[in-house]
Amino acid sequence: MTYLEQYIALKTIVTKEMLRFMRIWLQTILPPVITTALYFVIFGRLIGPKIGQMQGFNYIDYIVPGLIMMSVITNSYANVVSSFYGSKFQHNIEEMLVSPTPNYIILTGYVSGGVCRGLAVGASVTLVAWFFSDLNFAHTLVIISTVLLTAVLFSLAGLINAIYARSFDDISIVPTFVLTPLTYLGGIFYSIDMLPGFWQNASLANPILYMVNAFRYGFLGITDIPLFTSYCIIIGFIIGLFWFSLHLLNKGYGLRT
Repeated sequence: MTYLEQYIALKTIVTKEMLRFMRIWLQTILPPVITTALYFVIFGRLIGPKIGQMQGFNYIDYIVPGLIMMSVITNSYANVVSSFYGSKFQHNIEEMLVSPTPNYIILTGYVSGGVCRGLAVGASVTLVAWFFSDLNFAHTLVIISTVLLTAVLFSLAGLINAIYARSFDDISIVPTFVLTPLTYLGGIFYSIDMLPGFWQNASLANPILYMVNAFRYGFLGITDIPLFTSYCIIIGFIIGLFWFSLHLLNKGYGLRT
């Protein structure tokens, strides 16, 4: 394929993915916004004043970046895993595989769709957060880069889950038993400085901790993890997951059986 034809193929996949979640926004965008608003009310307004300040900030201001990041993570992942598995289930992914479209274009298209949904939900949650917190933007470039990289990472993870999935039940196992625990234990609601030494070290094995702290640094200028370390971890995971995803597509694992 020529570069123009590859661009048209990529644009077609991305457009399809965007229209897919936008036309059912009542199911894809509104529910996470309402759920996060409940977090703001319960943890911010009701429980927050009893907790007091966290690292010099009001508790609700401290948890807002983590809650925004949580919505980006879950929705980027959910969009790709459901869309790609749906294509497998309906057997229309074969049409892409037998076409001249390179596998990296297919991969980039699905990941871009997940990133778009993650950013759309993240932006919506940020607008809601303004009603509960006076948002600061200490380092705008850090905010933008962290949220983009995180959305890419979990879009790739969602695609890998979809490739391995054999039924609709399989696409909910990882979010339920892996993603949710890692998210809640990723420093959204607390600083790891509050934990005993052993659990602080154990928390460092959680990749979401680095994303949440880098994102919080963008808003508040504070972090439990050095910013350079966070970027290295995030980018390292993206490179590894991209290579593995492309390897699975090239091999046809779970797609040609």
